[in-house]
Amino acid sequence: MHAAPDPAKPWQGELFRYALDRRHRPDTAVPPVGDRTLTAHRALMELPVTERRAVVTGPGGAERLAEAGMTWESLAGWLQGPMDAAAWEAVIPSMGTMALVRNLRNFDEAGVSDEVAATAAARICDPEAVAASRQFPFRYLAAHRHAPSLRWAYPLEQALGHSLGQVPALPGRTLVLVDRSGSMWSPLSERSRLNRADGAAVFGAALALRAADADLVEFGTTSAPVTYRTGESVLRVLERFGNLGGTNTARAVERHYRGHDRVLIVTDEQASYTYRGDATWGVPDTVPVYTWNLAGYRLGHAPSGDGNRHTFGGLSDAAFRMVPLLEAGVSADWPW
Repeated sequence: MHAAPDPAKPWQGELFRYALDRRHRPDTAVPPVGDRTLTAHRALMELPVTERRAVVTGPGGAERLAEAGMTWESLAGWLQGPMDAAAWEAVIPSMGTMALVRNLRNFDEAGVSDEVAATAAARICDPEAVAASRQFPFRYLAAHRHAPSLRWAYPLEQALGHSLGQVPALPGRTLVLVDRSGSMWSPLSERSRLNRADGAAVFGAALALRAADADLVEFGTTSAPVTYRTGESVLRVLERFGNLGGTNTARAVERHYRGHDRVLIVTDEQASYTYRGDATWGVPDTVPVYTWNLAGYRLGHAPSGDGNRHTFGGLSDAAFRMVPLLEAGVSADWPW
């Protein structure tokens, strides 16, 4: 069974035909008349390999790549040679913002000029571009931590601040507990460039900065409030977190819970023993407690799955949405 064109969109027939021809008769496939992108792409693909780099670096090279919908990944294979500064500078104008963020080191290693880098930086930190990317603070923090040169540092800090708009604004009073014990300094995941401690800290700081009224606390063997101001840079808040040794979650909850509407704990759950068997015993059953287990230890620090106790494995962009979704379910205030 093959896809059939929509009668109201006759252009689809030509597009489907071209797609099939590209698959079965690539040498004779002809782009639909009037489709500028496919026509431009076909023209580039037909160029001899020896002429391609000159086209990219010559007048109008960037425009030709953009018109043909050539991505940076496709360009690397099409050139059949290194992605040098000229190649990057030609494709940067048509790259998406997150593609720019992922390639900062490549730009610097290739020697991309400061002028072109400035245009890329302006797009990375553009508030509308950040909102459209729907990226959460983790991505920008990881990029900032590993930015190869200072020319990217401030734009990434700005983008990180703009990305807070994706973080839910929790109502009422919220207690956010961030584990800063020694075991939290392992990588967040096999592919992540962040460690658990920094991932937990940016998660907690972002939620606190967006919440109506939040107490942000770091804990380990001891615990202490982490100060912040509304509108403050997330990176400045992160600088106030420390390394606090062991993991006395129960003591941190007992010390800092003061009638909050909810408690959020970001930890690896490698907690010290408590004779009560529940690190959250000091929080009434009527108050929800949300735990994010960043390491996946089998034994948790508290019950979960019943009533108002919830535990989630790992930490990703989706973690920011969990609290509003669960609380909307309890109140029957679903978004649809």
